[in-house]
Parts: sequence; C-alpha cells; structure tokens
Amino acid sequence: MSENVQAAQTPEKSGAVSEIVEIVKTVVYALLIALVLRVLFFQPFTIPSASMEPNLYQGDYIIVSKFSYGYSRHSIPFSPPIFAGRVMERKPHRGDVVVFKLPRDGHTDYVKRLIGLPGDRLQMKDGLLYLNGEQVPRVFAGTTKEDSGYGFIREVASYKETLPGGKSFMTNDYGTDGELDNTDVFVVPEGQYFMMGDNRDNSSDSRVPPEANGVGFVPAENLVGKAQIILLSWNPGASIFKPWTWVLGARPSRFFHVLQ
Repeated sequence: MSENVQAAQTPEKSGAVSEIVEIVKTVVYALLIALVLRVLFFQPFTIPSASMEPNLYQGDYIIVSKFSYGYSRHSIPFSPPIFAGRVMERKPHRGDVVVFKLPRDGHTDYVKRLIGLPGDRLQMKDGLLYLNGEQVPRVFAGTTKEDSGYGFIREVASYKETLPGGKSFMTNDYGTDGELDNTDVFVVPEGQYFMMGDNRDNSSDSRVPPEANGVGFVPAENLVGKAQIILLSWNPGASIFKPWTWVLGARPSRFFHVLQ
C-alpha cells in the first residue's frame, strides 16, 4: 500500500512566489497604463531629419498630443485595421505641426506643417507660396547656418511667414530656383490635407507625389497627433550607448520649448 506524500511549502518559498507574482502584476499594470497613455493622450517622437528647421532640429525629442484630432487606427501601435475613419474627430488647424503616417506605406511616421485644408488651392512660384490665389506674406529675418548633412555648413535665408488666420512661424529658404520652388497648382481633395516642411528646399512633402517617393495628399485618417513641445534635444551623433554624449551632446536651450 503506497502513501501519497505532499511536502508542505515553506514560508520562505511561499513569500518568494508571492513577491514574484506581485512584481509581474506591477509590470503588467505599468505596461497597460503606458499603453493607454500612448494611445489616448501623448506619444514621444524623435526628429530624424532637417526638413522642419528652423523650428525642429534633428535630435529633438517631441511630445505629440493624440487627442487633438480624435483617434484612428493609426493612434494604436502598429496601426491594426480594426476600424476606418476617425473617432471623436476634431479638425486640425492650418499651421499645426502634425505627425502623420506616410500615405504610401501607412507605417512610417512623418512630421510636417499643415498648410492646405480640403478645397484649398496651393502653388509655389519662384520660391513663394500661393494659397487660393494669394501670396502668403513673409518677412526676411536674416540668415542662419544650416548643417547640410553632407559634411559642410551652408548659409540659408530665414523668413517669418504668416498664414491666413494669423499663424506665424519661421521658414528656411535656399533660394528661388530649387526643384520645389515652382510647381503646378495643387487642389486639396475633401478629407485630405497638404503638408509642407518649414525647411522649404530640404523637405520631401505634399509637393512631391507618392510615386516619386514623396508624401502627396494626407488623408485625415493618417493623422496621428499634434506636436506640442520639444521635451529634450541632442545633437546628431548622441547615443544611448555613448553615455558621455548624454551631456556633451545635449542642447539644453531647446528643452521644454513649446512649438508654434
């Protein structure tokens, strides 16, 4: 006759198991809270290029408000196709700095300034922006230095541009004879938007069609959120794997800078 013998769990082992369970629960709760915050409220992004200079620099770490325009499938990580359109939609305003999903692939994050609303007619002529037949006024604000990204610094002109409605911001301009300084007239379709970089001659944006590896018009569904603030900023070359660059590569003058 055999006996079933069950060893009693020691208090120490029971306590260790309970502690592990509590740690796992804490991690799961933290991840769920982070996911909710990321989907519904705020999401961080790093600026990868110079296309939005002089307002956003490569290495800026920005915070985007997800609730500004309501929610679409692109508000959720990996953009699952669980619904179409937008929920609790709020219309963006001309001049907003917007993060959106690149229309031609639906996954790549882009950041540009919203220039054209549905029904608008836009054209570039000799480097000047025309909106609905009227030149958008701009005022020369001097010159600045810009890293070309190819190992040399170039001097560019800066202008303060003012859109209809009064939104003003700075733009950079290399001149009047660039590839994007003269275009056909663009008519923005219903439910879509026209985006441009503030660095006008160094930006692949809605002036460039998707078939030429540009942006084209941006559907409302692709809007992710409104860029609100530069939280932190580092010079290009700073890396999490190079701790000394955390300080030496920092640009503290750009920390907590509210975007216009």
